[in-house]
Amino acid sequence: MAKKKGKSKSKSKRRGGPYVPPVVTRVKFPSKKLGEMFARVVGVFGNDRMEVFCEDGKHRIGRIRGKIKKRVWIRIGDLVIVNPWEWETQTDDKMGKCEISWRYLKHEISWLERNRRIPEILNINNIPF
Repeated sequence: MAKKKGKSKSKSKRRGGPYVPPVVTRVKFPSKKLGEMFARVVGVFGNDRMEVFCEDGKHRIGRIRGKIKKRVWIRIGDLVIVNPWEWETQTDDKMGKCEISWRYLKHEISWLERNRRIPEILNINNIPF
């Protein structure tokens, strides 16, 4: 018997209208009471660890929180919320550590920039290395 030739299922599922950009309804802010702050990712070490530049001017090693580890992809240049580890002893030869708890999407970053909520030190072009 000959096989039927017809449209494949994958092509028939590719329907949809024109692209509609997402509407910003609510944007998460870092909780200052809990010690959270904005940061930019400047390097990737692997094993769910990244180098971040925080709004207080320090470079830290950020660990991706387990809740978002498999759900969110974080790349260099992304704006994130970090929670520094206060219980760790600070030394001059080691970077401090923190936990990455949130990553902003592009439309959320543009909303934050329009409303001037991102600190000037975290401008992507001015980050010291």
